[in-house]
Amino acid sequence: MSKRHRPRRGSLAFSPRKRARSETCRIKREEIVADRKIQGFTGYKAGMTHLILTDNTPHSLTKGMEISVPATIIETPPMRVEGIRLYKATNYGKKAVTEVRAGAEAENGGDLNAIADIIKSLAANAPELDLTMIISTLPELISGVPKKKHEIMEIKMSGEIEKDLEYAREVFGKEIRAGDVFKEGEFVDVTAVTRGKGTQGPVKRWGVMIQNAKAQRSGRGRHVGCIGAWKPRRVRWRIPQLGQTGYQQRTEYNKRVLKIGENGEEITPKGGFLKYGIVRNDYILLKGSVPGPKKRLVRISHSIRPHPKFSLPEIIYISKESQQGH
Repeated sequence: MSKRHRPRRGSLAFSPRKRARSETCRIKREEIVADRKIQGFTGYKAGMTHLILTDNTPHSLTKGMEISVPATIIETPPMRVEGIRLYKATNYGKKAVTEVRAGAEAENGGDLNAIADIIKSLAANAPELDLTMIISTLPELISGVPKKKHEIMEIKMSGEIEKDLEYAREVFGKEIRAGDVFKEGEFVDVTAVTRGKGTQGPVKRWGVMIQNAKAQRSGRGRHVGCIGAWKPRRVRWRIPQLGQTGYQQRTEYNKRVLKIGENGEEITPKGGFLKYGIVRNDYILLKGSVPGPKKRLVRISHSIRPHPKFSLPEIIYISKESQQGH
């Protein structure tokens, strides 16, 4: 009899699979997309719908035909620029030098000229300097998210210190909209905390095979057949076992922006989205699915992986029927 072999289910790269510390995701990647004033935006997942559009994907079997495409609607209220933070490179990584908060007096760190003077003084030693933007969300503008506390987070800028400082002067203490950051047709990366499923067994958590009928008759069919060798006499961490499933930060790459709109009535079904409500602010329509349940905070970043470049397809129809089960 030939040996049965099956590749592992579930990537060990995500281990240990613990609950996320916070729903406000942290993006730690060092890659910066060139010619972008800021590297991302935030929004809240409202729900899913489907579009009818003309396929313009090169070499596609349905090129030029009308096709149905699933899409996720993310409501993107404006973000407020709360401050600017200056970093410098050290032997132990980047270290914060100073920061400026909007609304503070000059003597209390509310003057951007102070950062400009520090940049000039540090430029003589030629360290690597970097500016980041401290922003806050405005959830009170959204009817579907019962949240009062603003999420505070950092967003990287272009990486060119002079241009970043000039742009910071323009938006310091003001609001930024999604249309100022993204354009229709481009690709983005989305980061969010996935839907939590609590404690689950190894079959659902790791995709191990259910054992044969003989083992199931003893009531032990949904477990791992062998949890390790005789030596070493311990259970290794690579063995699939039960534990926390879901509620973990994940990033999905190359999601296409199909539409950026300002009127939520264009996509809101009658009575609002199920378990969310009515979209009242700007929104972004992304092709495909997005991690997390409805009302979950989603961070949208410019795509850092290679992706095809082709024109935006013509949207013929946007479904406004009530979407259930998403």
